[in-house]
Amino acid sequence: MTPTKPGRLLSVMLVCAIAALSGCTQSSLRINPDFGSAVRQDVAAQIADPDAHYEGTPAPGSSGPRVGLAQKRYDSNTVVQPSTTTASSRTSVGGSADNGGGGGAGAGMAGVTP
Repeated sequence: MTPTKPGRLLSVMLVCAIAALSGCTQSSLRINPDFGSAVRQDVAAQIADPDAHYEGTPAPGSSGPRVGLAQKRYDSNTVVQPSTTTASSRTSVGGSADNGGGGGAGAGMAGVTP
């Protein structure tokens, strides 16, 4: 029995439809289950709460009268100088606890006590 022209056309259309639909499948052969989680975490970390409510007293920079006094001191060049501090409590000259790995801020202040 030889296939008729409409039967042949139907089978060709069926093969083409299967080939076209196979392009819609998603392969996760080489994708880790946590793919993209770092990007999602970074985006979530950068989104600030627009209606944040904090408990306790506000930070010194957000106190209106204090900011006004600081601006007046800045304008009149009578700024209160901060006390000197060091990056660590070690006062000995020489090696460090991390065997000299990384100078960092205050590296030139070895041996100076506050």
